Amino acid sequence: MANSPQARKRARQAENRRQRNSAQRSNYRTAIKKVSAAIEAGDNETAKTSYAAAVPILDRSAGRGLVSKNTVARCKSRLNTQIQKMA
Repeated sequence: MANSPQARKRARQAENRRQRNSAQRSNYRTAIKKVSAAIEAGDNETAKTSYAAAVPILDRSAGRGLVSKNTVARCKSRLNTQIQKMA
């Protein structure tokens, strides 16, 4: 347990950041899963709309440092390639 005032504050900040990161990571993963589910179902229109909705979420998570920019770029590229193959 933190004893000094500085350590208590750092513990509070770490907990807040952990919760925020957890929520953002969940949002990031859900966006990817929605696109993947539409691709699996073979629904081209839904896949395109869910991909368009997912791109800003993925970019935002990279901008906030939740995941690497290269990871997001690779993910977007793979999803987009799968959508293009459906058409």
